[in-house]
Amino acid sequence: MSDFRSASDAPQPAAPQDGASLRHTRAKGEPRFPDGPKADPAGSHFERRIRSFQPRRSRVTAGQADALQRLWPKWGLDIDGQRVIDLAELFGNTRPVVLEIGFGMGEATAQMAAADPDTNILAVDVHTPGQGNLLSLAERWGSPRSGEAESGGGLSNIRVGNGDAIILLREMLAPDSLAGLRVYFPDPWPKKRHHKRRLIQPEFLTLAASRLAPGAVVHCATDWEPYAEQMLEVLTAHPDFENTVPGGGYAPRPAHRPLTRFEGQGLDKGHVVNDLLFRRVQHSVSHPVPQRGQGRDQYKEQPPTG
Repeated sequence: MSDFRSASDAPQPAAPQDGASLRHTRAKGEPRFPDGPKADPAGSHFERRIRSFQPRRSRVTAGQADALQRLWPKWGLDIDGQRVIDLAELFGNTRPVVLEIGFGMGEATAQMAAADPDTNILAVDVHTPGQGNLLSLAERWGSPRSGEAESGGGLSNIRVGNGDAIILLREMLAPDSLAGLRVYFPDPWPKKRHHKRRLIQPEFLTLAASRLAPGAVVHCATDWEPYAEQMLEVLTAHPDFENTVPGGGYAPRPAHRPLTRFEGQGLDKGHVVNDLLFRRVQHSVSHPVPQRGQGRDQYKEQPPTG
């Protein structure tokens, strides 16, 4: 008996339900999401270096995949390092822009965007399911203040970046173009041999300072106490930042940072969450600004000139 069955005889796959995993057999070389984020937007244009992030592989649901396909051309940004972004053009307005590095599944980002429609959020991550989830939330949610919920416009003050935030800062953002920087619950890299992978380091702060306008606030939060101690130490020592807490130390969680489900679970287990709020200050002698196209050595901290 032949194993061959015609297409009409073969059992047909069920249509994917919202929340179900999307499975699709792709031909070799076919992109995962033809109209969505690229797998490696910067390609081999830039140097190899130690990275603070590790791409996570997990299933993309049908709803997330649909959002990536439909909404990426509208609200997505591949970090390819090939141009300087006009943020006013990207968002369609001249409101202040805050960069958020690492947003997980995007729930907190969407809540903050809805609560503050006068602030644009450029949210960057490499986690594809999270990118799709944030795009889906941005479409469904609207701000009562702006009337977007009634008009069906979604959260138009969110843009989702795909790729390496270091390349974004160094190659694609103009000096003094950011009104703030948020880094919530970054990978703590707990093993001592991995501490060099932590994002909050002196050289990163020098790069970030070159893109932050004077008065911009860097807001970090972590539930890993040794990392919180390192963050406090390097931020306090950096000449381009000052602690917003009188007398120094950690800050109370501000009302604008939502309590996430992940954070709540940690608090239930007795974890201590520390927030740090530091302000970008103006100096008469500044650090050299990293230039586009410069390599690994230019990302290292530079001594003041003069």
